[in-house]
Amino acid sequence: MSQPPNLDLLTQAMLQNAPKTPQDMRRLLDGFAGFMNGDLPAVGAFHEAVPVRDGVTTDIVVPQGAGPHPVLVYLHGGGWVCGSPKTHRKLGYRFAEAGYLVFNVDYRLAPEHPFPTGFDDCIAAVRFAQQQAARYGGDAKRMAIGGDSAGGNLAAAVSAALADDPARPKAALLIYGVYDMGMFGDASFAAQAAATANPAGAEMGREMVEMMVAAYLGKPSDAREALARDPRVSPLGVAAKLPPSHVVVGSADPLAVQSEALVKALAQAGVAHEHFVDDGMPHGYAQMEMLPGARPAIARMVEFLKKHV
Repeated sequence: MSQPPNLDLLTQAMLQNAPKTPQDMRRLLDGFAGFMNGDLPAVGAFHEAVPVRDGVTTDIVVPQGAGPHPVLVYLHGGGWVCGSPKTHRKLGYRFAEAGYLVFNVDYRLAPEHPFPTGFDDCIAAVRFAQQQAARYGGDAKRMAIGGDSAGGNLAAAVSAALADDPARPKAALLIYGVYDMGMFGDASFAAQAAATANPAGAEMGREMVEMMVAAYLGKPSDAREALARDPRVSPLGVAAKLPPSHVVVGSADPLAVQSEALVKALAQAGVAHEHFVDDGMPHGYAQMEMLPGARPAIARMVEFLKKHV
């Protein structure tokens, strides 16, 4: 089956104008935000760029109907260097459409704000959501966290860090995330990348990964290797501290091996979890509603949240 035209367009744009810098990544993602976030579903209210702390805001999407509503703190993807609530607006609206008060967080990005700034911003955003949920018709006692790609990394890391905190989320949506930075140099990751992309795409992927990690953690060095083992960066090592987790990834995503490793760790620790691998789906597909796997994946996430929050 041929790929939908919009996905072909995105793939060709990536291959022909491979981003070399975080600024290139931002321009590329922002350029596709319009068609990925059009035709928004109906919601009760939308509050844009609500201040969380200095330099950090959150969009708040209120469901229709009377509350109190369960709460979802959502952390967008973008390799720690790009993305925003605007690039992930429709995904946030989908969860609000399903009845969740959504805090779609605009945390600060690398390289201007390297680790741990983004992580700390997300911790602050969870606390903000807990404190402010009632003001927007939410129930802070029924709060979950979610994120895709780098946002999945942050959602897992934040959940583990808050394991013994009153603000701990009751469930986590971990969408094609990064859970162990050390795996990027592992042979299994290279093999997965080679199996899911053409040679040009695989090479571009390696270069982009290094650009993103360098922006977030610094250039290769002993200091970066030490940071990569920090559970705030690689939450795989503290998987036992995660709440019930929904782990999802596409089979055509080089990060599938990251999800497999996390699921194994969750099983060993006895943490309740679900694991889905959507056949043929690429990285980022939950935002690409022209792809057949997107809406069913979102529906499964909503059903998972209903069970746990």
